[in-house]
Amino acid sequence: MDPVHLPLLFPPPLMARLKQAAGLDPALVVRDFTEPAAAEALATADVLITGWGCPRLDADVLAAAPRLRTVLHAAGSVRALVGEALWEHGVRVSSAVTGNALPVAEYTLAMILLTGKDAFTHRERFRVTHAYPTPAETAATGNMGRRIGVIGASRVGRRLLDLLRPFDFTVLLHDPYVTPTEAAALGAELLPLEDLLGHSDIVTLHAPDIPETYRMLDAPRLALIQDGAVLINTSRGALIDPEALTDELVAGRLHAILDVTEPEPLPPGSPLYRLPNVFLTPHIAGSLGTELERLGHIVADELDRLTSDLPLLHEVRHADMAHVA
Repeated sequence: MDPVHLPLLFPPPLMARLKQAAGLDPALVVRDFTEPAAAEALATADVLITGWGCPRLDADVLAAAPRLRTVLHAAGSVRALVGEALWEHGVRVSSAVTGNALPVAEYTLAMILLTGKDAFTHRERFRVTHAYPTPAETAATGNMGRRIGVIGASRVGRRLLDLLRPFDFTVLLHDPYVTPTEAAALGAELLPLEDLLGHSDIVTLHAPDIPETYRMLDAPRLALIQDGAVLINTSRGALIDPEALTDELVAGRLHAILDVTEPEPLPPGSPLYRLPNVFLTPHIAGSLGTELERLGHIVADELDRLTSDLPLLHEVRHADMAHVA
């Protein structure tokens, strides 16, 4: 992993647990598996702890690590990390993605509540006028009765659905792998995508970045979203057609909260940086700073279970990779 993440993921008490459980050498943190020290360690490694910045685990890595049986990923999705060769060799993979899902869901909930209060519009207006809004200007403001459209019952999507329960929202859900009964248990009404887009005040994306979801929100589907609605994306920029989205936002028909974009980051000349109806953040919804320790705890717990011959609680199955974010 990138060494900068190590002390945040595994502060001294957690590092002591790792050393006790597995004889881990905390000085051996590499980003290049061809380094002599890394090659020597891989030759005898049964478990590999990975994180952001880790090279892809391909056939060459497996050839250098003949004893490797388990990968414990101290980050989110393993989609970019794990190659087919790893699955073919029967290596087990555990990910702290459930820990990373919580701050993304929290960020999304915060944005839903703030946009429901029209906080960003009022902030921009207040900067200019220094005047409090009139009743007419706040007539459409408020969170009671808002219709929240959640696209994707992924780990993040499910955490968000849990967080939405205490509020006076009508929650709509689209996910092709969820039944109406399952959606109801999650506190949502299952709808086709087009219906969800047309009936939501706020649409939030939590689908995985897979070929089937590429540009899922294209120009015709974006046009289905009602005037003045808010689109939140904390998933991946590739899920939305960037040109179509830019056209909608420049026209002022929609509002957007974008923590991810395509490309990422946007080029300096992008109009999205200066539009008052766009709130851009630099991919901060996932675990940062103090939140990284949560991921370290998940990995340390998994290692304890592994060395005690107990089932892993956060194992990623190859079959799930096609549709779970």
